[in-house]
Amino acid sequence: MKFSTTKVVATRRSTQGSSASRFLRRSGKVPGIVYGGKGEAVSIQMDHNPVLLALKVEAFHSSILELEIDGQSEQVLLRDFQMHAYKPQVLHIDFQRVDANTALHTKVPLHFVGQENCPAVKLDGAVINHVLNEVEVSCLPKDLPSFIEVDLSSLTIGHSIHIKDLKLPAGVTIILHGQDNPVVATAAKVGGSAADDAPAAPAAAPAAPAA
Repeated sequence: MKFSTTKVVATRRSTQGSSASRFLRRSGKVPGIVYGGKGEAVSIQMDHNPVLLALKVEAFHSSILELEIDGQSEQVLLRDFQMHAYKPQVLHIDFQRVDANTALHTKVPLHFVGQENCPAVKLDGAVINHVLNEVEVSCLPKDLPSFIEVDLSSLTIGHSIHIKDLKLPAGVTIILHGQDNPVVATAAKVGGSAADDAPAAPAAAPAAPAA
C-alpha cells in the first residue's frame, strides 16, 4: 500500500533553551525541530493536542508528512518524539526532510492477515505469535508503503513465516542489519511454543572421559 501524505502545521520559534521549551509546554505547545535534506535545521512549535492525537495514528509514524511551516510546505518523516514519564504530554518532536530522489530508511508496520483461517489455527488450535511488528525498509519516498502485509493463511503448526517470505512492494528493500532471514511469525500449540512442534534435534554424543 502506497503512502498517503498527512498535513501537519507548525510555526518557527525564535527562543531556544530549556526554559523557553518549558514555557511553550505550559502554553499548550510542543517544541520541535526539522532537519536534514538541503536546508538548515529549523526550530518549530506546534499545537500540543493535535500532535498528541496524531501520534496515536499508525500512519503518522510511517508515512510521508506534509509539514507546513509559516505557510511553506515540505515533505518530512517523523523521526523521534519524547513523552512525559506519566502524563499524556508530548515534550518534543523531531522531523526529517525527505528528498524525492534520495532513498530513505524508516520503519514500516506489519499487518497480519489470514490468521483465523490458517491450518495451524483451524485444524490444530495453535496460537500465532507475532515475533516482529515492524521492519526497517529502504526505498524512495514515492515507494514508501503505509504497511507491509503478512499473509498467514497457509501457516501450519510448527512452522514460521520469515522475512524472505514477505511480498514487498516494488522498489522496497528490507534492511536486515546482518541477520540472514529473521522470523516474523510462528504457530505454536496452546500452552507451548513453536519449538515444541519442531522436529527433535539428534542427541549429543557422550563426552569423552577425562584423561
